[in-house]
Amino acid sequence: MNDAQVLHFFQTLRTANPSPQSELEYSSVFECLAAVLLSAQATDVGVNKATRKLFARANTPAKVLALGEEGLADAIKTIGLYRNKAKNLISTCRLLVEQHGGQVPRSREALEALPGVGRKTANVVLNVAFGEPTMAVDTHIFRVGNRTGLAPGKTPLAVEQGLLRRVPAEFMVDAHHWLILHGRYVCQARRPMCERCSVRVDCDLGRSLP
Repeated sequence: MNDAQVLHFFQTLRTANPSPQSELEYSSVFECLAAVLLSAQATDVGVNKATRKLFARANTPAKVLALGEEGLADAIKTIGLYRNKAKNLISTCRLLVEQHGGQVPRSREALEALPGVGRKTANVVLNVAFGEPTMAVDTHIFRVGNRTGLAPGKTPLAVEQGLLRRVPAEFMVDAHHWLILHGRYVCQARRPMCERCSVRVDCDLGRSLP
């Protein structure tokens, strides 16, 4: 994929969806962090089902701490790996209260110091909650980056770095959402829907097909 194709690729995605949004439901920076932390190896639909009830009871670090680890685990037990996630979220909330005045920090280093928060989660929070031009590479973005030729790489970090180099600045804040949604609903893992793909003309795979 050359630079002209990259530009057209994102222009096309923007035209179809000018204001892309995360499919995780949240109404504050803390809820965003908690939802993303809980979403590892789980669907957004499943996380939203659990967090609607959780956030109605506890939507701040202090309130989550008041639930206790067992109370939190019970509230999110429909989510995969819920016990480990409850442990991490409780520990994260404790650090937020003790070290950050109950607020979610805006630096990558501080975010990655929170239990259960790795580079991908930090990138999501920085992008979604704070509007930073970061790129969180999940399985969808990893697949799209490689399959389209947009940013080939053998590791998520390599794909992330490739995307940061290749995505034009005007698209960076929203690119994370466009690529996830494209991977989730069109450029799917088992059978990419090339016949209905709006960016097929720019994609390495799409252009190779008859």
